[in-house]
Amino acid sequence: ASLTDDLVLKVVSVIHDPVTTTDELIPSGETSSYRSNPLGLAEFTLSRKDPAYVGRAKEIQLAEKARQTADSVEDIYKANSEIKEVFTKINQKFLVDPKKTEIGSVIYAVKPGDGSAREQAASCQKVLGGLANIAKEYATKRYRSNLINWGMLPFLWKEEIPFKNGDYLFVKDIKKAIENRENEIKAYVVNEGMKEFTLTLGELTDDERDIILKGCLINYYRN
Repeated sequence: ASLTDDLVLKVVSVIHDPVTTTDELIPSGETSSYRSNPLGLAEFTLSRKDPAYVGRAKEIQLAEKARQTADSVEDIYKANSEIKEVFTKINQKFLVDPKKTEIGSVIYAVKPGDGSAREQAASCQKVLGGLANIAKEYATKRYRSNLINWGMLPFLWKEEIPFKNGDYLFVKDIKKAIENRENEIKAYVVNEGMKEFTLTLGELTDDERDIILKGCLINYYRN
């Protein structure tokens, strides 16, 4: 799917280790037989670090799958029990159409992507409905590029995180920010206070911006 004006992201894993390796993101070894089975391989994502991650990601992915075929907003709300309340809170501050707002998951890690260049470290998150990472920094350019090529946003946040695992984030005007080459993006923790914080994206080439807008590298080449 191409990028929508705004995003709703559920935080499905928070990793405070100083560094998270690609091998921790998707273990090698026992997964080698799943090379040609992306859905099967994705079941192992973060399995050593955060065994609950896959289930959490799939739960919120149900809402996005429903959105893509929804006739009405109620179809989306039926797919995930939390999402109605999330949009209700967002709409107390903004006017947002759930049918036009991509829904997905995000993981936070201090410094993800160290170690061997394994594309699956990013692709497995995308297969499970991942739309972004938030990090203090990315351990390698390769991992960050892989996120972008899979249409995921490589957000940066340098300070103490204002959210916790299980929280929902609303990212406002993300499409406009990418199109206009803005680096600062307003995000909100979806709760009574709708706490605002500012994410950045770091340097993005024009091609990288295009890839993100179109949803992934494959879509980028299709056009």
